[in-house]
Amino acid sequence: MHHLLIALATAPAPSPTPSLRPGLSEDQVTPGTWGFIMTAFFVLATTLLIVDMVRRIRRVRYRAQVEEERMAAAMAAAEQDMLEVPGTGDAATHPAGTQASDTQPAGTQASGTQGGAESRTEPDGDEGRGRS
Repeated sequence: MHHLLIALATAPAPSPTPSLRPGLSEDQVTPGTWGFIMTAFFVLATTLLIVDMVRRIRRVRYRAQVEEERMAAAMAAAEQDMLEVPGTGDAATHPAGTQASDTQPAGTQASGTQGGAESRTEPDGDEGRGRS
């Protein structure tokens, strides 16, 4: 075993030749100009897709945050409306000399609708007039 190790250690290493195998040209083994152009195209396309995806995800998160804030405000308003007893005329419920109908903004009815059409929220989050 010792002789084999000495023989392998002292054997000259073959020198690498920078030439190609016979029958091959450099154009057949390198990507060339078209390979560089296609690689650059894929890198650019991937970068643009990632930027677009991040923008869309950010937009969805922002819309969800706005929707949560809107729902919290609606729940607070509904809770406030439930605490008030309409038609009692309490000084604690309404300012002195006003009634429940006086506290509504101009052009709205007591139910919160305008012109008799009720407002509804569609599945995609858009609000519109009901078609009942």
